[in-house]
Amino acid sequence: MTSSSPTESQAATQAPATEAAPAATRAARGRVVNTRPRGRVRAIQAAVVVIVLAAMGLSTEWRDADAPQTTSEAERTFDPAAYGQETFPKVVPLVEKEAQPITELVPALVADADAAGAKFGHREGTSPYSFAATAEGTAGAPNGSLLPLTVEGLPKDTQIWVQVGPAITGTSLRDATGTITFGQFLNQVQYADAGTALNNEVRSQVLKGVTPATLKGKKVTLTGTFTFLTPQVVTLTPVKFEVVP
Repeated sequence: MTSSSPTESQAATQAPATEAAPAATRAARGRVVNTRPRGRVRAIQAAVVVIVLAAMGLSTEWRDADAPQTTSEAERTFDPAAYGQETFPKVVPLVEKEAQPITELVPALVADADAAGAKFGHREGTSPYSFAATAEGTAGAPNGSLLPLTVEGLPKDTQIWVQVGPAITGTSLRDATGTITFGQFLNQVQYADAGTALNNEVRSQVLKGVTPATLKGKKVTLTGTFTFLTPQVVTLTPVKFEVVP
């Protein structure tokens, strides 16, 4: 019977343990390798959440209730009808205060339009001058929305027309006093709407009850505005219109 030496027995006993150790080490290493990517994913996800929340905070606009309106809000809240009703009563006394007799304005414009404009009129930028004027004359037969007015003391080739509706056009009422400017509005659309709104007030307040077809041959006095384009044609927008009994 052959007996094994202590060294051989120890080697035989230790061999499985030695072989098992690398396997356990490899398994442990495998677990470490597998946990690292998951940790990085969680870190990346957390970072993304932080970035998204930060972006939301930057893009969110917090405004006080009394803060100035944004452009779109101002566009939505501009009410031409309300503007006309509020502004027309303020414009009328200014027109009456600045009004010059048409029999003096037209000759001055014929002599030197720029000088007369600078002295008696108002304009925005390089637009034509607008004026406030008074006139008295004899009405003719209406032509559409215009009433011809024969005024003594004017050049023979000058024709005076008075806007009597229903259509009231132009922006002389807006421009003649110099108190309403483009800078008071958000854009050109609102600026134009303001002029139209004032014209609408002329139709509803000044010309209410006026029947143009019945005015031929009657004496008329008025205060109004006009934009000067040519001395041959002057079209007045009235803020005061009276038929002399």
